[in-house]
Amino acid sequence: MKRMATGSWADWRWQLRHAVTEVTPELCGFGLAVQEAERVHRRYPLKLTPYAMSLLSRDDPRDPLNLLALPSSGELLAEPGMVADPFAEKTRAACCHGLKRRFPDRVLVMAHDQCAMACRHCTRKGLLKGAEVVRTPAQLAAAVAWVQAHPEVREVLLSGGDPLLLADSRILTFVRAFARLPQIDAVRIGTRVPVTLPMRVTPELARGLGAFKKVWVNTQFNHAREITPEAAAACARLVDAGIPVSNQCVLLKGVNDSVEALFDLCTGLQRIRVRPYYVFQCDPVAGIAHFRVPLRRARRLERELAVRVGGLALPRFVMDLPGSLRKTPI
Repeated sequence: MKRMATGSWADWRWQLRHAVTEVTPELCGFGLAVQEAERVHRRYPLKLTPYAMSLLSRDDPRDPLNLLALPSSGELLAEPGMVADPFAEKTRAACCHGLKRRFPDRVLVMAHDQCAMACRHCTRKGLLKGAEVVRTPAQLAAAVAWVQAHPEVREVLLSGGDPLLLADSRILTFVRAFARLPQIDAVRIGTRVPVTLPMRVTPELARGLGAFKKVWVNTQFNHAREITPEAAAACARLVDAGIPVSNQCVLLKGVNDSVEALFDLCTGLQRIRVRPYYVFQCDPVAGIAHFRVPLRRARRLERELAVRVGGLALPRFVMDLPGSLRKTPI
């Protein structure tokens, strides 16, 4: 899709209204096999914004950004140990509606069940439909009361889906509700909006979030080509508002599993003042086994990258293991 020369392109709501949610003839121009793509789409629905589509390659179906955005038959492969919900998000007893706790000092609040793009490697790709989301003032009040009754909790992570797809007023209501608690040191927002819908990070939203002095943003750039001028500007708006921005990359076969790709990504992030924070080993989630990089290779990449970049640009390579109370170094 060519970028439009009108103001509509820069309107995040226009981008969402025109998001591709079906296997269209235009998508077939990126090398998709229609029947195969539709079969995958029925199980793991497709979605991407016009902006995200504009970054894809028509010449190479194995292009890293195509692999991140477009359905592939690998998503339907059955692999031992790969399940839809390895971290028991649906079966673990909720502290209250939409609030989950895996670690002693922090909780996760499901603020939304929608994303700007259905990333093909998503750890919640089979969970968002029907997810328990905090939607009403009463549900939010109950979540705040639960946190207040547990003073050992010092961080709240707003997640989803993507919380930044909510209206400004809704996002600020969520942040305000938790940031006002003296026990809370940080309200973290997990979002891929700076990558897939950077025009959503408006100056007004950035200033509003920065005013709380407790907001941290964790985003997810997985390839250096995602660091476009628009994405860099979105991150700059957050950083200039006083919000620390960190990157949680996922190590993905065919996307960034080379020291050159990781070097370009980490140094590119440093240039736009985004901290390379984590490189995650791909979670044991059904539908993403084809992206998993062998542990031995991941360890070699970590060693090779440490020789190439200094500490400010060097992320930690970790695994998120079911049942663990920490992020486990690889």
